[in-house]
Amino acid sequence: MAARPKHFLRYGAAALCVAILGAISVHRMPYTPVSATTNPATTTADQTQGLDTTFHYNCPAGSAPESLPCLQQHYQTVTYKQGVQTAFAQLKAAYVNDAIVKSDCHQLSHAIGRTAADMYKNVDDAYAQGDNFCWSGYYHGVMESIVSKIGAHNLTTQLPNICAHIKAQKPYSFYHYNCVHGLGHGIMDVTGSDLFASLKLCDTVGNSWENQSCYGGVFMENEMDEVNANHSTKYLKADQPMYPCTAVADQYKQQCYLMQTSHALRAINYNFSTVFYECAGIESQYVDTCYQSLGRDASGSTNSDVARTKATCMLGATTDAQSNCIVGAVKDFVSYYHSDAQATQLCLALDPALQATCQATKTQYYSTF
Repeated sequence: MAARPKHFLRYGAAALCVAILGAISVHRMPYTPVSATTNPATTTADQTQGLDTTFHYNCPAGSAPESLPCLQQHYQTVTYKQGVQTAFAQLKAAYVNDAIVKSDCHQLSHAIGRTAADMYKNVDDAYAQGDNFCWSGYYHGVMESIVSKIGAHNLTTQLPNICAHIKAQKPYSFYHYNCVHGLGHGIMDVTGSDLFASLKLCDTVGNSWENQSCYGGVFMENEMDEVNANHSTKYLKADQPMYPCTAVADQYKQQCYLMQTSHALRAINYNFSTVFYECAGIESQYVDTCYQSLGRDASGSTNSDVARTKATCMLGATTDAQSNCIVGAVKDFVSYYHSDAQATQLCLALDPALQATCQATKTQYYSTF
C-alpha cells in the first residue's frame, strides 16, 4: 500500500506547522537546471482559458520507479516551454486518470517548482506563478532550487533572508509557511541528506515558528529519501520504527513525530494497529502528535476516501487515539484539496462523539488557508 505524496505537513508546523506534513510515497530524480540564456514562457491569470491541458508524455507504464523520472522530465520541459500554469493544467488533467501521476503528484509539482526557480529572478516572482495543488509541492521545489544555488557554505548567513520579503507581506500565512518549510527540503539537498546538520541550519532561519516549519521540511525530505531511488538516508531504521525521533533533541521531536508514522508504517507492512501501539509507547507529551500523524497517513494511504479513512482511525484502541487520528486526517483532507468540502464529508460520517472535534478542527485549520 503506497501512501499518497503530500505535505502534511503534508503533514506539518504549532498551529499551522503542527498540521501540515503528509504521508508520502515520493521519488525524486536528479534535477537539471534549464538554460539561463533563453526566456521562459509565461501565462497570466487572464490567459488561463485555452491552456493546453493535454498530456503528451510517452513514459513507461508500471511502477513509479520506472515512470516517475520520465514524468518529472516531461513536466520540467512543459514548464520551461509553456509556463507554470500550463504545466499545472496538464498535471491536473492527468491526475484524474493516471495512477502514477496521482500517486506522485507532489513530487511532480516539486519538479515544476524547481524549473520555475530557474526561470524567474527571485523567490517572489516564482511564488507568484505557483499553485497549491498536491500539497504545495511547487513551493517546496522552488526553495530546493534557491537553496541549491546559494550552496552549503553560504547558508548560515543567507537563510534568514530568503523568506524575509514573503514574511513581511504575509506573515505566518500558508504562503510564509511554504517558504520556510521548503527551506528544510532544500537544506537537506545541499547537506547530502545529513539530517542532524540540516536541523542545526534550520535553527538559524528565524523565530521558533519559522524554525519549526523548517524542521518539518527536513523530516519530510528524510522520509522522501527512503523511497527515492536516487537518494538514500541513514536516519531511518527498519528495526526502530520511531528513529530518529528517539534520538533528536527535544526542540525537534514535535515535527519529527508529525512525520514519523509514514516510515513506521512502511517498516511494519502498513499495519496501522501496530503503529497505534508504537505511538502509545513514546514520550507521553508526543503521543497525541503521533496519533495525528497516523491520521494523515490514514487519509494519504486511502487517497482521502471517507469510509476507509474513518475505518483506519477507528483502529485506535482508545478514544484519545481515535480522536487525534481524526484530527490529523481532517487536516490532511483540507491541506490536500485546499478546500473544506471533502473534510466536511469526513466529519459527517463520524459518530456524534467525534463529529464536534472533527468540525472544530476543520473550521480552525481551513481558516489558515
